[in-house]
Amino acid sequence: MNLEIQARFVRQHFTLDVDIRVTESVTGIFGPSGSGKTTLLHLLAGLIKPDAGRIVLDGHVLCDTARNTFCPPNQRYLGMVFQDLCLFPHLNVKANLTYGERLVPPGARRFKFEDVIGMLELEPLLARWPAQLSGGERQRVALGRAILSSPRLLLLDEPMTSLDRRLKKQIIPFLRRVRDTTQIPMLYVSHDSRDILDLTEQFLVMEAGSVLGHGTRLDLAENPRILPLLQEDGLTNTIPLVVTQHLAEEGMTRFCLQDRSTDSPSISGLLMDAPMGTVVDMELRPEDVVLSLSQIEGVSLQNQIQGRVVRLTATATREICVVDIGTPIIAEITHAARQRLRIETGSTVWCLFKACALRERTRTLPG
Repeated sequence: MNLEIQARFVRQHFTLDVDIRVTESVTGIFGPSGSGKTTLLHLLAGLIKPDAGRIVLDGHVLCDTARNTFCPPNQRYLGMVFQDLCLFPHLNVKANLTYGERLVPPGARRFKFEDVIGMLELEPLLARWPAQLSGGERQRVALGRAILSSPRLLLLDEPMTSLDRRLKKQIIPFLRRVRDTTQIPMLYVSHDSRDILDLTEQFLVMEAGSVLGHGTRLDLAENPRILPLLQEDGLTNTIPLVVTQHLAEEGMTRFCLQDRSTDSPSISGLLMDAPMGTVVDMELRPEDVVLSLSQIEGVSLQNQIQGRVVRLTATATREICVVDIGTPIIAEITHAARQRLRIETGSTVWCLFKACALRERTRTLPG
């Protein structure tokens, strides 16, 4: 994907002014409420017009105010899933899905109806009405309708805001399946960075109508304007682990890092009911990671993993320390601790954390 946006949009109490280029297949648009995230998606979808600017997607000019060019929404071939999902209440699920398909000429349809139904497991829902669906089911139907419109780009506007964590854990595997199977590029808007991390490490951070930065979460954490936003949201580690062993008598499950099964350190968490080979995204808060210059004996900590410090970022009260243990993890330490331990970029340290500090977010079954 190659998306170029230079746009200015002014209203009485708000101005959006952006100049960005997005090339990643999935990018999360993150920022506090009122930062302009939804406005940016509406400009892309053609639901509103910029006061000045140019928007180009893969060589297709969607808008150019200097040349008085404006491509209407129905000719942009973008799929949008709104926060309130916007299913047609007078149509059953099948009719909602085929509505998106009918917008595309038969020769231009990229996805078969039955394939999308299978991917999102919608077959049992086809005869139901939107009012008869759960929140997670409505989410899957809205995704299916958007995919069947054969979009060049999927715009997801906080689609999981109204869902609790249990429903989010059900929906995330479907979003990943859409990402991996359809190869449709996505822009995913959320004010919760953890939701974005379930799909991508690529962030576009907005505040007060401006783009503060664009890149990986770890890179953006170096920006003194962005780091407070990430901390306020709850700066966290999401670590993909593979289940390798269950020790029921000890109440433990053992993991290795995903894609590093041969040389990965063993990591212990509380016993879980996942089959061997399951990939589990585990959340670990930076404040739960203790740094040491050596292994420690005679303590209850289950996890002591050696790594190398690859980045240090100072804040007013803390040092944000990124350690490569085979995957990067963030630890928060005090300025005094850094000085006492003489930790610098390139230092070898041990990351210590309890098994109970690992909390499951999502899982993907093997095969």
